[in-house]
Amino acid sequence: MLRRTFLHLPGVGETTERRWWERGVRDWETALAAPCREDQRNELLSSLAALERKDWTYFERALANVHKWRAWEELGGQALFVDIETNGSYGPQSITVIGTFDGREVRHFVAEENLQDAADHLESFPMLVTFNGLFFDMPLIRQRFTHRLNNHLHLDLRFPLHRLGLKGGLKRIEQQLGLVRGEATDGLGGWDAVRLWREWQYGSRESRELLLEYNSEDVRNLRPLAEYVHARMSANLPSTS
Repeated sequence: MLRRTFLHLPGVGETTERRWWERGVRDWETALAAPCREDQRNELLSSLAALERKDWTYFERALANVHKWRAWEELGGQALFVDIETNGSYGPQSITVIGTFDGREVRHFVAEENLQDAADHLESFPMLVTFNGLFFDMPLIRQRFTHRLNNHLHLDLRFPLHRLGLKGGLKRIEQQLGLVRGEATDGLGGWDAVRLWREWQYGSRESRELLLEYNSEDVRNLRPLAEYVHARMSANLPSTS
């Protein structure tokens, strides 16, 4: 899908892109073989070069947030699903837990334990997937790990889900799509995570386990949401075959 995308070219919006597809301009290679503006040709060559050298930052900057799902076919198998918890304040020192899921294993990086190890783990994946992470998770992570996380594409599912008519918080959207949480964590929200962290700090082992399970469900549920976005958004596009 990424090679079919022309929305990052100068002067190309969704209507023009569809018109190109209908004319048989299927991907960057066929676009280069067809008449196009010089600035568009230069961007196509830059896109091919960036893909060849795996410069994901290029596409992070080039694609609008609502369209970054288009890199899923290329990068979904190497995606890391990310969610953080905080102590209720806002700033790089507010992070209490960074949870990640690579499709097989959930890992937790915890303040005062191993939080500093999260940067290396995050940097090893070309695609980071969050819900509302553009405004919350990723700014705090970048503030905490200055000068790190320099080559990835960030897919914030909030934007394409909104395009698909699914609005509100993560838990509400999960319910609309039939994603079920465990009995222990059902109904918990962000402020419960703050409370559980504080109880954990006062020695509650049960609160620790519940907080990490809550975060685990957050990151695990991002994968079916990403798959849903890709399937639904792809179905809304015309075939180029």
